[in-house]
Amino acid sequence: MLTRLTKIDGIAAPLPIENLDTDQIMPKQFLRIIDKGGLSEGLLYDLRVDADGEPRPDCVLNQAAYRGARILIGGSNFGCGSSREHAVWGLQQFGFEAVIAPSFAEIFYSNAMNNRLLLVQLERAAVDVLLHDAATQPAAPLHIDIEQQTVTSAGGRVFPFPLGARHKQMVIEGMDTIDLTLASLQDIEAFERAHFERHNWAAVL
Repeated sequence: MLTRLTKIDGIAAPLPIENLDTDQIMPKQFLRIIDKGGLSEGLLYDLRVDADGEPRPDCVLNQAAYRGARILIGGSNFGCGSSREHAVWGLQQFGFEAVIAPSFAEIFYSNAMNNRLLLVQLERAAVDVLLHDAATQPAAPLHIDIEQQTVTSAGGRVFPFPLGARHKQMVIEGMDTIDLTLASLQDIEAFERAHFERHNWAAVL
């Protein structure tokens, strides 16, 4: 049984790239699988690895200070491009539990929330503060309170973020859209019974 997820604390890796698309997050050569496994190797592959297959030292994800980071701080329109869900799975398998950015592509947002990857949308000024802190104080963790919908920086600044009730429940309880539908099963069945009682001619069709 999944445990409730109400807080995320951890090192944040700064990746201030605008319009980072899902083709970059999970390149096509890593999509030749029939399950979700083994995608951490492909995450941001062309940014992390050079043409000879060696790790790029200038990539933040290869730097020791950010090893084990649980939060990624990105640029605006994060996750644009194709709708591949593998991008979300790869981020999770690499160890990320949340992404903070000024904005997200709509389909990526839905895919992430449906898989319990928390997306935190903040104003550009707030993201810039967090990017600066992550770059200059890599060991200082961020604190995300999902119930209170706040991000607390390493310096103690608190930034509220929007989160719809449905997505909030999905992340905290570990539910997807099917789980949400099944949670309302009694109401659905009651509606169906009442409908056919009012329109009994439809029941025989």
